[in-house]
Amino acid sequence: MSDIAVAELVDRLDHGIHVVDTGFHRPRYDAAYLIVENGRAAFVDTGTNHAVPRLLAALDAAGLAPESVDMVIPTHVHLDHAGGAGLLMQQLPRARLVVHPRGAPHMVDPSRLVAGATAVYGAEEIERSYGTLVGVAADRVVTTSDGMTLELAGRPLLFLNTPGHAMHHHCIWDERSRSFFTGDTFGLSHREHDTERGAWIMPTTPPVQFQPEALRRSIERLLTFSPQRMLLTHYGPVEDVPRLAALFLVQLDEMVAAARPLAGSPDRHAALKGALEAIHLRRLREHGVALPEARIRDLLGLDFELNAQGIGMWLDRTGTS
Repeated sequence: MSDIAVAELVDRLDHGIHVVDTGFHRPRYDAAYLIVENGRAAFVDTGTNHAVPRLLAALDAAGLAPESVDMVIPTHVHLDHAGGAGLLMQQLPRARLVVHPRGAPHMVDPSRLVAGATAVYGAEEIERSYGTLVGVAADRVVTTSDGMTLELAGRPLLFLNTPGHAMHHHCIWDERSRSFFTGDTFGLSHREHDTERGAWIMPTTPPVQFQPEALRRSIERLLTFSPQRMLLTHYGPVEDVPRLAALFLVQLDEMVAAARPLAGSPDRHAALKGALEAIHLRRLREHGVALPEARIRDLLGLDFELNAQGIGMWLDRTGTS
């Protein structure tokens, strides 16, 4: 890639943190992070197989060789976060894959992961968007535990189990920058929805392990660290954390409250999707987003669909009515 192309896809933050646009779906939709410390590096999330050239270009632009990478850290094993991990690891001879223990088997043998995603998206979409997943050798995998700390060239990274979005999710606390790498636990914040009030945020509740009570506890736990910034996969750094957390939690409560009466509805999925759209459209307007409704649905349509699917599965699993 040219220097111009790399400059367009990498944003350099402070404290050696680089935001890499993985190119998934559209620009500035899906981020991976490169942390650089004393000549050593770690990636947090990877995007899909198609993102690997971008990640390697970002590493090169930082003046580092593939041998400089010590860790590849998926926040969880959903394919937009970890689909490219196996292919990337093939290019990084000294790296270890650092993953939640519930996700580790799927990184070694991704067949079940692919089957689950295929059931949601279809085989054609999996091949188009993600490519053929590559497993990681078991002896290169390190599993985390809650409260575990690993060091990147002396820089401590603290791992916290954060279920709710997925049971195989951990968040990474970087004391140096007072930031959390949040994956999907802290939701998504599209830059198209920024206003003079700042960023907007919403929960993401896709299949198959959404648990609202656990998600609330995870958010509350992250807040006890008084983070200055959250580093989201979708998309990038956001500040004003207390306001965003409050907005996240009130929408989470509204989503659950809207879903419960629909548990036995014969057209439940359509009703759920409509209810979620209404909640988030109202909150977007309150935030000052003036985009046409059709444009908002274009930006959030996939999220409305997947969130409705995930909440529907939660209703089935819990028997909630």
